[in-house]
Amino acid sequence: MKQQRLVETFVELADTLIDDFDVLEFLQVLVDRCVELLSVDAAGILLATVDGDLHMVTSSSEAVRRLELFQLRHGEGPCLAAYRTGSPVSRPDLTAVDEPDARFAAAAIADGYRAVFALPMRLRSETIGALNLFRARPGHLDELSWRTAKALVDVATIGLLQARAIRDHELLSEQLQEALTSRVTIEQAKGVLAERLGVDMGVAFDVLRGHARDHNIKLSELAMFVVTEVGWTPPGSR
Repeated sequence: MKQQRLVETFVELADTLIDDFDVLEFLQVLVDRCVELLSVDAAGILLATVDGDLHMVTSSSEAVRRLELFQLRHGEGPCLAAYRTGSPVSRPDLTAVDEPDARFAAAAIADGYRAVFALPMRLRSETIGALNLFRARPGHLDELSWRTAKALVDVATIGLLQARAIRDHELLSEQLQEALTSRVTIEQAKGVLAERLGVDMGVAFDVLRGHARDHNIKLSELAMFVVTEVGWTPPGSR
């Protein structure tokens, strides 16, 4: 079953030429499948705009979202290192890291993670982002998981660059901006659900994503419905 699921995932990630190609959903598939198929507990992606600025695009959990934003805010961490160097980064034990990763390691441990592995989204000399893989227990990622993760990232990277080449740089940049805007809407929708249901943001995201999947609705469209129809109150307005 896992082999079949892996094949299906490669097919999904390779198909970026559909008319309604959605960057956000495409990358959400990547992080979800990494958690499903690899020996990891969570995953997240940072993606670069044309000018090289990195943005947190998607994650499999609220904790990973916070950790990705932590890296961007402080300008350090395994994911940034993978993006900057274009090489994989392995931190199998976050209790024993060098000074450059000390602050990130402390934040990751506080959120329940003990190991992190990052892979650049790179094709030849061009790096467009990075994938972070998190584990709750320390230890090296096994060789099969490394090879599978690299294959998934490579296929996703080729797919994105292929879409950009066909639709041109400007259009894919617009799609990325739309994805970032959708992410803001999703965060607002999570806040609405968290307040209405009396749950934390992580559970609210699971509810939102689960409903979208069960009813075959785009996550961004469902989030917009929640925000506009149920109502979102900006912080500090009460």
